[in-house]
Amino acid sequence: MLHFNFLRRLKKFFKRYKGDTINPDEIFLDAFNLPEFDTNQFEGRIEKPLSRNVITILKATFIVILVILSWKLWILQVVQGDIYTSQSENNRLRHSIVFAERGVIYDRNGIELAWNVPSNYEPFAERKYIEKNGFAHVLGYVSYPLKDNLGVYYQEELLGVDGIELSLDRILGGENGLKIIETNALGEVQSESVIRRSSNGENITLSIDVRVQSVLHNLIKNTALRSGFVGGAGAIMDITSGELIALTSYPEYDSEILSRGEPSETIEKFITDNRKPFLNRAISGIYTPGSIVKPYLAIGALHEGVIDAETEILSTGSISIQNPYFPDQTSIFVDWKAHGLVDMVRAIGVSSNVYFYEIGGGFEDQEGLGIKRIGTYVKLFGLGEESGVLLPGEAVGVVPSPKWKEEHFGGDEWRIGDTYNTAIGQYGFQITPLQALRAIAAIANKGTLYRPSIIRLDGKAQNETIKIPKESFDIVHLGMRYSVTNGTAQGLFFKNLEIAAKTGTAEVGKSNAFVHSWVTGFFPYENPKYAFVVLMEQAPKGTLIGSVFVARSLLEWMDENTPEYTRAQ
Repeated sequence: MLHFNFLRRLKKFFKRYKGDTINPDEIFLDAFNLPEFDTNQFEGRIEKPLSRNVITILKATFIVILVILSWKLWILQVVQGDIYTSQSENNRLRHSIVFAERGVIYDRNGIELAWNVPSNYEPFAERKYIEKNGFAHVLGYVSYPLKDNLGVYYQEELLGVDGIELSLDRILGGENGLKIIETNALGEVQSESVIRRSSNGENITLSIDVRVQSVLHNLIKNTALRSGFVGGAGAIMDITSGELIALTSYPEYDSEILSRGEPSETIEKFITDNRKPFLNRAISGIYTPGSIVKPYLAIGALHEGVIDAETEILSTGSISIQNPYFPDQTSIFVDWKAHGLVDMVRAIGVSSNVYFYEIGGGFEDQEGLGIKRIGTYVKLFGLGEESGVLLPGEAVGVVPSPKWKEEHFGGDEWRIGDTYNTAIGQYGFQITPLQALRAIAAIANKGTLYRPSIIRLDGKAQNETIKIPKESFDIVHLGMRYSVTNGTAQGLFFKNLEIAAKTGTAEVGKSNAFVHSWVTGFFPYENPKYAFVVLMEQAPKGTLIGSVFVARSLLEWMDENTPEYTRAQ
């Protein structure tokens, strides 16, 4: 009976809890196996269900995360969609520079002086320069586009650095263009589209004649090496327009090497060369002119009535004046030789110092111009002033004056001896070879001071008129011709080519141990067309071969090879 009741109750129990769920208290533990459970791994423990609070927190957390992600997705796709679309496009599309081609530079006869050749390594053309000597300072050089380590250009243009490349950089350089390049995920180019076309630079024709320029430069170079000159410069100008047929300076640098920036060893030699190859001596070098200033004092003395052309002055080899500080002593100002009685024509021809001491500063009964009027007349011809040539780095120079002396010599006063030395182109007098050329051209054409032009002008010359009677210029012409026939420039005497010239030997350096050798002049004498200047810079005193030798050699060559200049009508 007891057994029957137990079974009935057990049956009712299973009916009541029939289903898939087993409650924890329905599990009988094997009490005998308890020691075998690894309690650290939760074996033998009763698992408890998660509470409703935990589930609620988890649900809330997932809902918050879902809301945040949905909000961010809405921001990215709707609010900032255009921005990221553009960035996506930029990852696929990139801009590339279309480099403009630099203008070609020609000489007056159409010969290429600077041009472009395709580069094997860069998207821009390389600049090439004529291999003949004598053009570096006129042409200059360029700086190529520069980029960083990532290949991004921080200098996008070819920039002119010196010479005409710098002066006319905006004209020669043109304007770069721009294109879009489409690439795929692998970076392969799919298509290209130009959005701004490049505009190539304009070509330029210089007034320089490559033939004359090269020969003049080589003559200066060889004479410098032969006679011990540091360097030199030379130029030729058309006196009817101001166009420069030649303008050269020695020594010079290599335009292509500086443009490339290599080899570094060669560039280092340029930098450390004490002859200063970067100095354009023709326009940036300032030099004591010596006797080449005498024609301008002659013009001034005639125009001011200080002396007439026929009046003679005796040169015994020197003049003496009383020393203002020591009454028992005299200050002596020497001529380079005793010339006897000389009038103005002969004084210019033989380059008498005494004659120009007296008409410059006065002596005994002879009136002088005085330092103020000396300054006025030499500046009237452009000495000690910029010429305005279209090249960088032009120097001004110095015309000595009492104010200049006071500023540079601690307030020291001006004395008559300073005027004498200034009258023969010494003391602090300093000019450029181009100034000397411009001035002698104004003597040659009898009163028109042109602005020197390195570019072919086609009738657009700029000039000033010097209001001096033609008769005064005629006297100076006679004196400069006398210099060639009987005076200091006899090395320029030719049977078939009449030249007028004025030489100068300026003493420089400590104890006047060195000299600059100058010659200026014009040709043909009867109907002048061209003026010239040659400066040979600093050789030991007593050097015999200098500027006159260079000028003679050049004119001989020109008369044979470029007669259109020497026999111009």
